[in-house]
Amino acid sequence: DVQLQASGGGLVQAGGSLRLSCATSGFDFDDYAIGWFRQAPGKEREGVSCIGSEDGTTIYADSVRGRFAIARDNAKDTVYLQMNSLRPDDTAVYYCSLCTLGGQFYSMATGHWEPQGQGTQVTVSS
Repeated sequence: DVQLQASGGGLVQAGGSLRLSCATSGFDFDDYAIGWFRQAPGKEREGVSCIGSEDGTTIYADSVRGRFAIARDNAKDTVYLQMNSLRPDDTAVYYCSLCTLGGQFYSMATGHWEPQGQGTQVTVSS
């Protein structure tokens, strides 16, 4: 059973930081690129970042580049998203997901871009 469980969200003031974690199980973590996307009310789903499976190549959305950093720990089957200089428009539910370095996100079960597991709420106050 493939599981990707996001955690670490919370309420933070603008300019603050949060570190999200994605604990995974049920598949060979080392073989897959893993990333984060977010969904805010009334806004389109947005891919945030993805980290490759082999050499740790990373990609970022323009909106977060320079503020967010993605990392993976293959020994723990976990991916992290360090979020600095948070802004109110970063407010969203954040999901971890399989991804490609071309910026696509997908569910292992369906192949579609959809949440796989519960996300974690990030709220940034102004």
